[in-house]
Amino acid sequence: MTTTTTSACIPFWPYRLFFLYIEPISALLGAYYAFFLPADYIQDLTFPPSHAGAHATLGTQTSMVLLQLANLYLLFAWNEHFVLKSTDSLSTWRWLLAGLLIADFGHLYSMAPVGSGVFWRVWEWNAMVWGSVGFVYAGATMRMCFLAGIGLRGDQEKDGLEKKAL
Repeated sequence: MTTTTTSACIPFWPYRLFFLYIEPISALLGAYYAFFLPADYIQDLTFPPSHAGAHATLGTQTSMVLLQLANLYLLFAWNEHFVLKSTDSLSTWRWLLAGLLIADFGHLYSMAPVGSGVFWRVWEWNAMVWGSVGFVYAGATMRMCFLAGIGLRGDQEKDGLEKKAL
């Protein structure tokens, strides 16, 4: 018996393109911004956007949190790209993407303190809010579509086991 590959089940467009390249690159940009431009990162999280205090000095705790955030963005990018790239197992893809979907909802919840308008007043979004809300909407939508099986081709794994060919 040989194990059949399920790579044909996970199409390049849109899933592999988004989850292996677009989203990890976006996370790396977030890490760069949080690590190298922390004052700008904090300033751009205001909603509606404001330029007051754009060059304020950050406190030690805020700097520490931003360094931790940058580290988590690096972990996110690494895990998503290299774990998913290393396997064609639909079960692995589903488990990882389900975990990231939970994180998407947590990320959106973290934006709530700036008010409910941040979730729907797209005409007021700056680049940071587009990344923190709009791009998260896109990622969550992609994950929900994948988890629902939309656009997946061929036979799919049952109960996390690879199909066996005789």
